[in-house]
Amino acid sequence: MVSVMRIWLHISFVVVLLVVGFESSEAYGYGGISHEIGKNIDRINKMGPYLGIVVPNSFELDPLLQSPSFVADEKFPFLDFSGRRFRFGELANEKVIVVMTGLSMLNAGIATELLLILFRVKGVVHYGIAGNANPNLQVGDVTVAQYWAHTGLWNWQRYGDGQNDELALESSGDYTRNIGYLRFSDYNNITDQNGKYVGNFLNNVWLQPEEIFPVNGTPEVRQHAFWVPVDKHYFTVAKKLKNLKLGSCVNTTCLPRTPVVVRVKRGISANVFVDNSAYRSFLNTKFNATSIDMESAAVALVCLQQKRPFIAIRSLSDLAGGGSALSNEANIFSSLAAQNAVDAVVRFITLLY
Repeated sequence: MVSVMRIWLHISFVVVLLVVGFESSEAYGYGGISHEIGKNIDRINKMGPYLGIVVPNSFELDPLLQSPSFVADEKFPFLDFSGRRFRFGELANEKVIVVMTGLSMLNAGIATELLLILFRVKGVVHYGIAGNANPNLQVGDVTVAQYWAHTGLWNWQRYGDGQNDELALESSGDYTRNIGYLRFSDYNNITDQNGKYVGNFLNNVWLQPEEIFPVNGTPEVRQHAFWVPVDKHYFTVAKKLKNLKLGSCVNTTCLPRTPVVVRVKRGISANVFVDNSAYRSFLNTKFNATSIDMESAAVALVCLQQKRPFIAIRSLSDLAGGGSALSNEANIFSSLAAQNAVDAVVRFITLLY
């Protein structure tokens, strides 16, 4: 299986080749960076460093751009490069570069890599909405996870093998059984005549860590990462968000209690929109996961490799798979969740510096 991270690394290598030689005016005329864009990037970086704000989608971005706390740079409001728009300005009086990634791990990784390679960025704040795997929390709550993992990299075990059987390519160090696995037969709704669950041809999938190649590591010597911690200082500052006042109503539909900001242990990401209560239960029981999304772990892994401080702030838009007393539909509460996430980000940046 080709990991998403390997694709990012290839893209990073290409971008580095394009960026090298910025000090030489001749280099501006070659590759993907034009002479004019190269000069603009130099100009922007002279005004840095910046705090990077990474956002998945437009409905999460718009509340920030419309916030009175965000002031776009009058002379240079944005720069378009490689399909991304990098917006420049101040948020809560802090110089920021804001970039929208688009849906999925791959898009989030590419956008974050471009942000960190092209510009002088001292740290990254990622925010958006998320599914909820913790039934003790509710829609509208804002979560700040201490650790993030990509749970979509699997070694799918052949039928007939079990937890004591070595995985394909495990002996060479490519795969491991250290993290854990999902056994599909645990979720069968068919039993044999004795009431025992029957096997499932889908068997087991074993979750795998990503291969990473940190900037301060040895080239082509891989390291592995599964749980990626957010920056310790950022996480400590996030504790001060506890009493932040958040919205609780969408038009005339109000939540049973006012949402809160809560620091949680773990969040997970994969290229899967989770609207299944059984899988939600697996993620929460196995990993103590709360936030479920499709981008945060990608941003975390890139920041880990680039050695930049990082935090993700995710507001819960639904209990993944349903089951609460609320109507619990993401399309009802997404706007509320997005606004609450922005409010938390603004307050966080105010407290950070």
